[in-house]
Amino acid sequence: MDESRWTPKAVIFAAILHLGIVGFLFLAVLPCTSYENFFSVLHLPAGLNPITCTPPLQLQGQVIEASLIGPTGSPPPRPVKAKPVPNTVPPPPTVPPPPPPTPVTPVVKALPPPPEHPDVVDQERVVADAMQKAEDAKKLQEEKERQRQSELDAQAVKQKEEKQKQIDALFAKMDAAAQQTKQLDSKAAQAKQQLADLKNAQDNAQPDLPNTAQRQTGQNGPDSGLRAQYQAAIQNVLKQNWTGPDNIPAGQLCLLHIIQLEGGQVMSAKVDPSCPYDDAGKKSVEDAALRANTLPYKGFESVFSRNVDMYFKP
Repeated sequence: MDESRWTPKAVIFAAILHLGIVGFLFLAVLPCTSYENFFSVLHLPAGLNPITCTPPLQLQGQVIEASLIGPTGSPPPRPVKAKPVPNTVPPPPTVPPPPPPTPVTPVVKALPPPPEHPDVVDQERVVADAMQKAEDAKKLQEEKERQRQSELDAQAVKQKEEKQKQIDALFAKMDAAAQQTKQLDSKAAQAKQQLADLKNAQDNAQPDLPNTAQRQTGQNGPDSGLRAQYQAAIQNVLKQNWTGPDNIPAGQLCLLHIIQLEGGQVMSAKVDPSCPYDDAGKKSVEDAALRANTLPYKGFESVFSRNVDMYFKP
């Protein structure tokens, strides 16, 4: 609050208050006859006068006249020293200044005193136990990591093996399909050759003989006897059942030894060591004789032989 604004007003109010107090005291000192005279001069009704004088007491009877006897004067009274009137207005209370704030002293917790005789051995044991626990935890974590890595490696190997099995199975199916296709082609070629041989046999009245420009023997010679015809028939059966590799050069002959029973049933077939074919070619010639199972017999009983040696030409 701005005290400079209220100071003149406070002074004016204090002056008016004091004047009012002085006026009230002045009116209180005046005798009641003064009020009556004031109202009579102003011709105001007596009922408005707040102060009414008590009339003097009058007794009934004659008026008594008397004269004063004795001294008619006296010395003035000695001045009496008036006692000072104490100031009844109490002084305004003095507001003591606020006490300065008490500084807060932080409470410092005192550390417990160190033991008089610290147990160094116990401390070393606690430190050693903590280090051992940390080392054990580290080893356990490393073991878990190794186990997890081994599991991942085993899983990867297993997945790789499964994929390799699938690939191998796919290649096996492809090889089987190719082999089956090759066998079907070979059977189709054999069937076609058989039809041609049958037609040729009907034309030249010779069974199981291929069509040639001139009559040949089993050794591709000019002999037209029954034995030569017998060897040619065997040669034709072997060609019909032969499925050999494509790398055999054309025109190369391979000597084959066949052992058969009476009736033409093949017991064994073995190529001669002089055969120029590779292992796959040699095996294909032997398999052709075994696959035929039965060689021509009917009509060739007189020239039949249990051991047949002949040159195979693809």
